[in-house]
Amino acid sequence: MPQTLLPIFPAEAIPINELISFCKRDGSIYYFHGTLPVFTHAESDLKAFRMYTTQLVVNGACTQAEVVRACGISPISMKRYVKKFRAGGSKAFFAPRCTRQPRVLTPEA
Repeated sequence: MPQTLLPIFPAEAIPINELISFCKRDGSIYYFHGTLPVFTHAESDLKAFRMYTTQLVVNGACTQAEVVRACGISPISMKRYVKKFRAGGSKAFFAPRCTRQPRVLTPEA
């Protein structure tokens, strides 16, 4: 007979859904699946936060709405992160931004 998973989280954890939670400790963010830590990043590391929460959504561990509610980000931002992840994978969050060169007036112009 299969055993049911109980929603057991560390005491200070903020639940995203019944299986996934996160908490802040000593300047780091820790993500848990039940009681097992599965990922960590610095509190100031916005790129890693975007990458991991998007992985949770794309892999089916959470819905976009659950992440938006738990983390307090806007729904359109979450949709952009998912689109970026599906187009370029994890490396898309850490790649330098594409910028255009400014137009320079030359003596001929």
